[in-house]
Amino acid sequence: MSCPDKSTRYLPKAVSPATLVKDKRTPIQQMASLRLFDTRFDCPTYAGILLLGHDPQYFIPGAYIQYVKFAGTNRATKVLKENRFKGNLISMLKELEYFIKYSIESKRPEFVSVLREEPRINYPWEAIRELAMNAVMHRAYNGNNSPIKFYEYSDRIEIDNPGNLYGKVNLENFPNETDYRNPNIAEIMLNLGYVNRFGSGVNTVSTLLEENKSNPAEFLLGDYTTFKVIVQNADVIESGTDGTDKISREDAIVNLMRKNKRISIKEISAQLNIPRRTLFRIIDALKTSNRIKRIGSEKSGTWEVFE
Repeated sequence: MSCPDKSTRYLPKAVSPATLVKDKRTPIQQMASLRLFDTRFDCPTYAGILLLGHDPQYFIPGAYIQYVKFAGTNRATKVLKENRFKGNLISMLKELEYFIKYSIESKRPEFVSVLREEPRINYPWEAIRELAMNAVMHRAYNGNNSPIKFYEYSDRIEIDNPGNLYGKVNLENFPNETDYRNPNIAEIMLNLGYVNRFGSGVNTVSTLLEENKSNPAEFLLGDYTTFKVIVQNADVIESGTDGTDKISREDAIVNLMRKNKRISIKEISAQLNIPRRTLFRIIDALKTSNRIKRIGSEKSGTWEVFE
């Protein structure tokens, strides 16, 4: 049920090397001292299963993260990418962190002047990492088979976590008050380095988003069964002066092509104030994701939109 090799990898992170050298206890006794094994019933604890289990989801079916990337702003649009992060915490958290760092954050040059461009970041990856790790740490594992939902839309990311505010934390004192539904999981994640210090997650996210000139994260706490947070894509443009909402550059480009199948690159660049070099890169990405297709030549051809 549990992995001895992983327990030996975790112990040095949870216990000082000097203490380990002198420790003559069996691995079971060592795990029991860290609340990973219950000697009364001769079985791992929930924390032990989640940290060291070969297949934790066999015993706790909802203990995974479901990632879906949608082409548009709702679930009815095309699914561009899917992933399921599962396994024990040692492997799952490492895979999740790598994915967020290299698959979520994107940068593009933003025109400032003829001689200067500044990088524009859609989501600071550290902020999304913090929110995802907090979801793992605070979710309700008992009596709930729903996974953590990590959904990326064209204009936002939503992380939906089973289990709302816990203990002494309520709508009035959030996020200034702290309580832990899973103190053993919190300690594990601190030892593994995925949490810097307790109680600072939301403030850290707020600082990172502010530094990126992103909108503040929106916490939806009205439903007692779930904890949902929404982070807006900072790489958005105004769709016009007619009072319409903000949309992503990709959606704005697709909308123009849908309205005028013969629209030129020059016209799109002028209407959306996107440099042509950047525009070509975005259009290549839209073609790769099968959202658009060019029919005919660059001069006399047309755009085909698939959504």
